[in-house]
Amino acid sequence: MIIPASDHTGNPGRSLVSSTAERWTGTVIDPDPTAADDIAALVLAVPDVVRLHAGRFGEVATYLPGRRVTGIKLGADLIEVHVVVAGQVPVRETAQLLHAALATLVASPVHVFVEDVAGPDPSAT
Repeated sequence: MIIPASDHTGNPGRSLVSSTAERWTGTVIDPDPTAADDIAALVLAVPDVVRLHAGRFGEVATYLPGRRVTGIKLGADLIEVHVVVAGQVPVRETAQLLHAALATLVASPVHVFVEDVAGPDPSAT
């Protein structure tokens, strides 16, 4: 669907959605991985972790130029990790595995929050 844009005078401008794919030519503000990206990768590699979780109101994230890393909150003296687990492994064991994995990367204390347990995959039956 093409939605015509208009300027403040009501004159039609170029379309917001192109019918042909256009290559983006903008500037990537933060192309290098950060500590938050490294932490997220380690967390997602832990067995039974399904995904990172943004918190009840979407407030859990590390904000970077032009993007955010959801589920990882880097503080001055504390790191928060918010996850959804599959529930195939006891939650305490998953949290311990997360602490052990992150101890190889960070020296700050890490608080692990299990925000949800994912339900069974309906397509698996």
